[in-house]
This record gives sequence, C-alpha cells and structure tokens, in this order.
Amino acid sequence: MLELERLPADVQRPAYDRSQLKTRMVHIGFGAFHRAHQALATDKLAAQGSDWGYCEVNLNSGTLIQALRQQDLLYTLTEKADESLHTRVIGVVTQALHGKGDGIEAVIEAMSQPDVAIVSMTVTEKGYCYMPSSGKLNPDHPDIVHDLAHPGEPRSLPGLILAAIIRRRERNLPPFSVMSCDNMPENGHVTRNVITQLAARHNPALAEYIQAHITFPSTMVDRIVPAMTDAAFDTLAERLGSRDPVAVEAEPFFQWVIEDNFVNGRPAWENAGAELVSDVLPFEEMKLRMLNGSHSFLAYLGFLAGYEHISDCMADASYRAAARALMLQDQAPTLRTQGVDLEAYADSLIARYENRAIKHRTYQIATDGTQKLPQRLLDSARWHLRNGTSCDFVLLGVAGWMRYVSGVDEQGQAIEIRDPLKDQLADIVANSEDGAPRVKALLGLNAVFGDDLQQQPAFVSRVTELYQQLVKQGARATVQSLVTQG
Repeated sequence: MLELERLPADVQRPAYDRSQLKTRMVHIGFGAFHRAHQALATDKLAAQGSDWGYCEVNLNSGTLIQALRQQDLLYTLTEKADESLHTRVIGVVTQALHGKGDGIEAVIEAMSQPDVAIVSMTVTEKGYCYMPSSGKLNPDHPDIVHDLAHPGEPRSLPGLILAAIIRRRERNLPPFSVMSCDNMPENGHVTRNVITQLAARHNPALAEYIQAHITFPSTMVDRIVPAMTDAAFDTLAERLGSRDPVAVEAEPFFQWVIEDNFVNGRPAWENAGAELVSDVLPFEEMKLRMLNGSHSFLAYLGFLAGYEHISDCMADASYRAAARALMLQDQAPTLRTQGVDLEAYADSLIARYENRAIKHRTYQIATDGTQKLPQRLLDSARWHLRNGTSCDFVLLGVAGWMRYVSGVDEQGQAIEIRDPLKDQLADIVANSEDGAPRVKALLGLNAVFGDDLQQQPAFVSRVTELYQQLVKQGARATVQSLVTQG
C-alpha cells in the first residue's frame, strides 16, 4: 500500500488542500490511460487552485477501486524516458465506486450529484456497444437488449449514462456534458449516437431532450501508457519504499485536444497543457491513422515476428522504415489537417516508439482489433480506393490482423485472441481453409469491413496476396520485401 511518509523527497506530492475539491466530474473507466492522462491534467489544475475533483468508476473489476480506497484515493504516476524519470502523487480523486461491488444504483446516484457537470469515459471502443463500420448503436448487443428491457438496471455504458440523464431530469438538476476520451473518430458524435438512439427506443421525447440539452464534446488524446507488469511494480516499490497497486507509468509526451462544447462548465484544462478547439476531427484523424494505425501495424506484424515491444520493432530497420512509410505514404494523404508538418509528426512518433523505458507490448495493442481496424486502417483504404491510389502498407496491416486472428503464431504456438468478436473469429477460422478462403470469410464480417470492401476486387486481391505472403514467408520477410519494393 502506498505510504506518503515513506516516499523519497524527489516524489512530487499534491500541493493543494484536497478537502477543498468537489466531485464535479464522474469518470467511467479507471484504467491506466485515464490515470496517466486526464487525471494528471486535472491534478495540475488543482495545484493552481481548481476545485474540480473526480469520482472514479470501474464497472467490472473492483480490484483497483478497492486498492485506491485503501490508500486514501491516492496513487502515483511515473513519467519515464530512456535516461530520466519523474514520479508524482495524484490526489484529485474524491470518490471511487465499483459498479458490481457497490451496485449500479450507487453509480447512477453518483452521476446525479448536483455538482457533477461532466461525465467522461475511457472504456475502449467496445464499451460503446456501437457498430464501428457505421458509428451507430448496435441494437443487437446483449447489454443493449438487456437495457431496453430493464432500463433501471443498466449493464451498458449508454444505458448507464441514460439512466443518470433521466434521474437528473426528474430532479430538475442541470444537465451534464458527456465526454469520450477513447480512440474513436468523432468520439463525441459516436457517444451522442449511441445514447440518443437508445433513448429514442425508450421514448422519442427523451431523445429530443438529450439533443437539446446535453453536449458531447469530442476529444483527441495521445500518450503512450503501457500496462504495468509485475516487474514494473517491483521496481517501482523498491524506488518508492512502498507498493502502489494503482501506480501507472507513461512516456513524457502528453497531448489532449478538446472540443470546447460544455453545457455546465469545465476545468481550465488549457492551463494544464490541453488544446481547446472548435473542431477536433482533423486532430483525431491524424492521430488515429498515423499513430494508432502504425501501432496496430507494428502490433500484428511485430507480434508475429516475435517482437514483444514496440521498441523492439524499432530496432529492426525494416519495421522502422515500414512504420514511417505507412504514416507518410499511405496515411498522410488521407488527412484533413492544415498547417501541420506531417513529416515532422511522423519522425516524432518514431522517436517516441524508440523509448526503451516504455515497455509497450505488441500483444496489448493487438487486442480488440475488430473495434480498432475500421478507423485506424480501413477508412484510409477506402480513401485510396476512391482516389485510385495504392496503400500497400495499410493493406499489409489488414493482412497482418487476419494472420494474427488465425490464432497460431509463426512458431506454431497458439495466440490467445482478446476481442469482443473472438467467438465469431474463431468460428470463421475453424470453418475456412487457410489462404484466400479465410481472407474472404473474414471480409464477410460486416461489423468490421462494412458491406463495401468485400465488393472491391483491387482491395480483396491485394489483401489476399499479402496474407498468402505472410503465411509462406513470415512477417519479417514480408515487411522487408514491401519496404524494398517501396
């Protein structure tokens, strides 16, 4: 357990009176990224006199919430580079709840506190119960089906937020803003879609109220935050003098772009390094395609080649060149950003990937691919198809995903696929011959590929060629071959 009195003198402690904080935000998804990103920015503002505090909520696992409670709602964040590190104690959490342990009613009630002005979330793409190919609510999602039948006992994120909106409306409390901090294009629009479309199935008037009174600001978030390992916890405990089971580590880089569209106030995040803008979409696209797209590319093809971390991929000249080519040749032309030096941005990403102090596992990034592929790679592929241009590195990333979800690595070892559609993927793999038939079967996943890409002969044939090359030659040789051709 974290013990402040045992911490070294160089660890930064909260420089503010925590008793003055108010629970003005509820955040759903107390994961590593939120702890190292949004909570950090809000903690910096508290040191400047802000009274905005967080009620942190985890809907499923209660381990972190329980550990946080046991150490007075404090935890440490360590920023690590190859030759430097800095640790600070984050003290901006005012409440902590676990959906299963405390009950979903307690979570709804927390969002119904009069001071709450923002409900935010980092629950990954799969938590929105939406169809990535369209950005709309998936009415067949089991949790949505449940919430339509039992709106007072929601299981889904949209159902939970809708229940709080209803309660606040009934109590004549001011509305809150709903802010997604997940990696999805137009994440505010997706959040609006799933909540209003669910509301409309209950009561059209409720959907109209939400459209008129609730805002859904979009955001773009960027920071590499690897999952903590046992070794990382042990090393940190030795340095701090006590164990912190809620600890998180991150790279020094931090970026947060926020659409300034809040209905009931917000923290002055611009004073903590955030950018407040009128349109987030160009920033989102740049980050999703250049950073997240290259991350997915490296995750699948790196894992298949036996590289455990992104920094390991960067030690391979072919993978380094492929990642940069993906960014600048395939992704950059599809972007709507203006006044941004995309070559410099790509070089900065490569430099961040080289950071050996950040152990960002390829397997971690490879999870939930069916939710990530559309915005990271497939939207770019569609752009190139419309414009009659090639995008072989994007298509190799798609083929790499197909090879990965086939479930066996190049050494013949089983890959544990972590994905909300893992059962469907396993069924497709089990019932398709490896090669062109498997590619065709996977392209039939409309929730991922829509109904258009499987009708594009150029797309299908090239992905099939690259997939077959991966099977025959392996990931490393295939990447090297494509770099040489480029």
